[in-house]
Amino acid sequence: MLEFQNVTKFFRTPEGRKYILDDVSLDIEADKGLCILGMNGAGKSTLVKMISGTELPNAGRIIPEGKVSWPMGLSGSFQPSMTGRENVEFVARIYGQDVGKIMGEVEEFSELGGYMDMPVQTYSSGMKSRLAFGLSLAVSFDIYLIDEIISVGDRLFKEKSRKALLEKVQSSRVVLISHHESTVREFCDRCALLRHGRLELFDTVDSAFKEFNSIEDR
Repeated sequence: MLEFQNVTKFFRTPEGRKYILDDVSLDIEADKGLCILGMNGAGKSTLVKMISGTELPNAGRIIPEGKVSWPMGLSGSFQPSMTGRENVEFVARIYGQDVGKIMGEVEEFSELGGYMDMPVQTYSSGMKSRLAFGLSLAVSFDIYLIDEIISVGDRLFKEKSRKALLEKVQSSRVVLISHHESTVREFCDRCALLRHGRLELFDTVDSAFKEFNSIEDR
């Protein structure tokens, strides 16, 4: 699913280097998906961006097995002066997808109505996330990267998102950032705990949350 080859990622701070990964090498396999656990500030979102290729490590490389999505719900890559429809058309063409098919699926899922023809810069953050999430689902990937995006929208939209993701899991795999154990159990069969620049793998969700909860209790 994922291969890490001597991956190092750090940020410079007034106190020195802040390491997200410190020379990490490992192979990760999962039948359904991998959950990344970690305390706030551990670098989980940075790690997901590195897996997607939108952020580079300082050294080493991450090799995914198959085509990887951008982080689902990541709306910062949209061109703000273009309409939602124009942005979707642009992305569909880049990925060599059927524009009409992708457009229909995004319109139906995002429920943006007439806003599809408004500039993205007029959208609320929630509307941008709906557009990005719908576009992520419409384009076919082997691995979907999810950063707590299931929390977007009202109760009905959250349930709609959950069901759509579960359907995707049947033919793809996910890398999920979430501390909600019930959500993790639905989408993942393995977990990794990110802390102190290391990535520790667990074979079961039970063992991972037992260790993670012991950290929270300290």
